[in-house]
Amino acid sequence: MRAPQPEAIRENHFLAEYPTVQTLHIANKNYSSWSLRPWVLMKVLGIAFEEVLHPFSPGSNYETFRAFSPTGKVPCLVDGDIAVWESLAIVEYLAESHPAVWPADKAARAFARAVSAEMHGGFSTLRNICTMNCGLRVALNEITPALKSDIDRIDAIWSEGLSRFGGPFLAGDSFTAADAFFAPVAFRVKTYGLELSAAAAAYGERLRALPAMIEWYEAGVAETWREPGHEAEAQAAGTITADLRATA
Repeated sequence: MRAPQPEAIRENHFLAEYPTVQTLHIANKNYSSWSLRPWVLMKVLGIAFEEVLHPFSPGSNYETFRAFSPTGKVPCLVDGDIAVWESLAIVEYLAESHPAVWPADKAARAFARAVSAEMHGGFSTLRNICTMNCGLRVALNEITPALKSDIDRIDAIWSEGLSRFGGPFLAGDSFTAADAFFAPVAFRVKTYGLELSAAAAAYGERLRALPAMIEWYEAGVAETWREPGHEAEAQAAGTITADLRATA
């Protein structure tokens, strides 16, 4: 067998030392709450990735997004020939190589996983009425009983986590996946002026003050894309009192 040429040896050494960076496919930062979760987690924990942003377009994005995601939805993490879709699955995939994704303490880890799963699968009224739109400020038409129930539950989760595990984050002194899963709620609180208890409100402010969250917000309000469906949802929720987004 012919020995590898020096160029091939150098190339193989380079690839071994500098593995392919994971790619995170996301949508508009102004709108995409699901994209924010793995993005902010990887940013805060220093997990290297390349970002590819695909703007939402009117109607269905299914065929376009199917080029990288089996479900035709975002986010989707691509790591070599592995594709991982659904934000909770992405988090668990990252945790296999980065233990800091979840708290080290067993009780805190159990709490963090439970509330992340609850956020992933619940709070449909909050999602439907208070859709994420970082650059708007909206005075809600009303706080329906179902919406109040979701807001109260958010307040209870945040207050319990801070009280049980000492803060400043949801499950202790470090940012974990639990905080990432509630990061979009922190933006919703600001957009819609949602009222929370003092401790919960302060936690939301701490999330929004994180450098990664500021980076996301500033990129979101700098976007000039407008998707009619997302815009209509915000308008249906209440009166738009301010639009802080850049114009084309």
